Amino acid sequence: MKTALWSLPALVLAGCATFSEDGGFGVVESAVRERTGQQARWVRSDDDAKSVRARVKELLAPPLGAEAAAQIALLNNPGLQARYAELGIAEADLVQASRWSGPTFSFARLRHGGGGADYEASVFLDVLGLITIPLATRAEAKRFEAAKTRAAGEALQLALETRKAWFAAVAAQESAHYMAQVMEAAEASATLAARMAAVGNWSRLNQAREQAFYADAAAQLARARHTRLAAREHLTRLMGLWGEDAAFRLPDRLPELPKAAREAGDLEAQALAQRLDVQAARRDAESLAESLGLTKATRFIDLLEVGHLREREADESRHSGWGVELRIPIFDFGGARSARAEHLYRQSVNRAVESAIQARSEVREAYSAYRTAFDLAKHYRDEIVPLRKKISEEVLLRYNGMLMSVFELLADSREQIAAVNAYLESLRGFWIAESDLQAAMTARSPGAMGGAVRAATAPARSGGAEH
Repeated sequence: MKTALWSLPALVLAGCATFSEDGGFGVVESAVRERTGQQARWVRSDDDAKSVRARVKELLAPPLGAEAAAQIALLNNPGLQARYAELGIAEADLVQASRWSGPTFSFARLRHGGGGADYEASVFLDVLGLITIPLATRAEAKRFEAAKTRAAGEALQLALETRKAWFAAVAAQESAHYMAQVMEAAEASATLAARMAAVGNWSRLNQAREQAFYADAAAQLARARHTRLAAREHLTRLMGLWGEDAAFRLPDRLPELPKAAREAGDLEAQALAQRLDVQAARRDAESLAESLGLTKATRFIDLLEVGHLREREADESRHSGWGVELRIPIFDFGGARSARAEHLYRQSVNRAVESAIQARSEVREAYSAYRTAFDLAKHYRDEIVPLRKKISEEVLLRYNGMLMSVFELLADSREQIAAVNAYLESLRGFWIAESDLQAAMTARSPGAMGGAVRAATAPARSGGAEH
């Protein structure tokens, strides 16, 4: 009996969980690679930091693309690196749960009135803690898996947000370029109107109109330049860049519209299978189910210890034996703890169901925004822009034939630029809607879908077409 009792610690130590080499990051890395084709990296040493720094420099050398921007964010964003620490915390909790608290030692010395003393020594083993280790370990293992899923979701969300920020930055840069062209046309028109009015060939009303348009174009150009700066800085923050790295170059134009939009197909089923927030909610429910079992197992007993006792009397006589310490709560039979665990479990189940419902609904809404944005951009590209080009050609012919004034030619030039700028806005809306659709299918809720719908369906800003 003694041999079996004292061999328990060795058995417990043999069954303890240990820290993994990657800290659970392999799951995150695989999830990101499968869904985006990008590489996720957890920087935990100086060598890792140097490697990441070299890779970032390499990606920043050419004009920055959308995928390169997302890759830099996955490697270099400090906030994401901070969130990866949750993996280490969850794994530490798992290792701790798998380890036994060990024996409890006690020693007492009692003096008698005659000068003698009794000695008592005991060692108790927490048997209940030992029995419940498998349950506690399974529960913490579920939480560790959920932490992996959440970390992967954070990484995927960051990659998708960075892609959206890249499209917004390039579109803002291109829009500022077109607004500068509008400004040049407005300035030329205002200057010509002032000269013609000075010699009496142009009315003060028409001159005031041209001057007003010039002033409005100047205000729009100022706003466009600030939007360009703000969009670029947002992208810079997501990529975690500073110093000379923040002077990266962007391409001059957005990618062209795809030849065809993707079909809806079984997007909802794919979302339920791939979305990490749905998987995390499911694992949280499983973890709480394990915790509920542990709570019920220890409902009526708070402490169960078995130990060996030794006692020496004042007359040097010795006694030894075994003792059991069992703590039974008289006023608390664990009903409150059990009820709390059951409510937590039901809460987690309902949240898992809610996440599935949201996933299906958000995918449908995101696809509608995506398809609407595609159709609008295609309409601008295939209908409006060619029509504006044809009108400009006809206006130029009439101007060359002295059938139209120079002011009409300048006004038409502004309207053509406005049409191109409107197509640019619709193209930006499409690429952002496409990123939101990816987020709805793979990571988690992309946020308020209404924002994507508004971006896809809102009328493009006019560069002066109303003039």
